[in-house]
Amino acid sequence: MRKTRRGDRGVPGPASPWDEIAPGLWMGGHYWTDLAGELRPVVVADEFDLVISLFTRTGHGPGPRAEHIVGEIPDAELTADQLHTVQRLARVAGLALDSGLTTLVRCHSGYNRSGLVVAQCLVDRGLTPDEAVARVRRGRSPWALHNEAFTSYLTAGLDVAALLVGLDP
Repeated sequence: MRKTRRGDRGVPGPASPWDEIAPGLWMGGHYWTDLAGELRPVVVADEFDLVISLFTRTGHGPGPRAEHIVGEIPDAELTADQLHTVQRLARVAGLALDSGLTTLVRCHSGYNRSGLVVAQCLVDRGLTPDEAVARVRRGRSPWALHNEAFTSYLTAGLDVAALLVGLDP
């Protein structure tokens, strides 16, 4: 398995396995921290119609009735192709919502990668980048989208960000 997660950055783990950010649109991770401070695995069964995973771990689901789309990206600066993957997954999430499907977007802890896709989905649905980031943080955790590169991508627009990162030698 490729390493797609940056090391511990001193942020607390999420206090829940997943949280609803907008009606039908959920954000979560593969791990959460219980009240005693213990790291707990999150195993998705069939709670959602669609699960979009930006990080995968064997044994964490989803169950057989959920559609599962995997688009692993790192929790680090992204390439133009990876930004296009984020755009595609955000569109898939939006189409699922339009069809009345419950959708979970998840990564390791449910902060950055899933936050980027969920925020872009919200931008695609009419929110400004600042409104989308605020909604994600309010719904999931103040630590969500603490990766400054990701919030910069949203502010610039993913199309522009992909063009800019594509210029790097």
